[in-house]
Amino acid sequence: MMLRAYLSRWLDRFEKAFDYDASYMRHVLRVSPKSLVKFGFGTKAADPKAAPAEALAAAGLVGAMSEDCGPCVQVGVDIATANGMDPAVLRAIIAGDEAAMGETAALAYRFAKASLARDMEACDPLRDEIVRRWGDKALVAIGLTITAARMYPTLKYALGYGKACSRVVVAGEAVAPLKRAA
Repeated sequence: MMLRAYLSRWLDRFEKAFDYDASYMRHVLRVSPKSLVKFGFGTKAADPKAAPAEALAAAGLVGAMSEDCGPCVQVGVDIATANGMDPAVLRAIIAGDEAAMGETAALAYRFAKASLARDMEACDPLRDEIVRRWGDKALVAIGLTITAARMYPTLKYALGYGKACSRVVVAGEAVAPLKRAA
């Protein structure tokens, strides 16, 4: 009972901080608080210091865009903004403007798109470049970030809560996604 109350308060704060509807997470909480905890730990597996922030943001947003049409992408943008990410870089990632997102974000963006498309011809040299620039720990962090970003929208849709698409807004400016990421 204590775990349920703690998680409910955490969800209250999360929803308020990011203006996000976490009804699907509340559904999991009602059914199995322990599962919500395990799910949360699984989505926090990536080491945020193992790769450049722009690379992790790009990987995460591509992962979210591959599964969602707005709310989960929006919360990803809001979290990245709250963590100090440059809104111009985030706008470029959402729009698919590789030149404007910068070299670091563009590398992870292209890698995430190629990985999700199972395009090994494109993915293999990008993977090699990530390891060359930032090391194997960065590759693992980027891979886990892509995976984790897809988990929330996948769960939301599986539980029947994924019914609303919305515009993505970065620092007050609406951005049209280039298209779904994969």
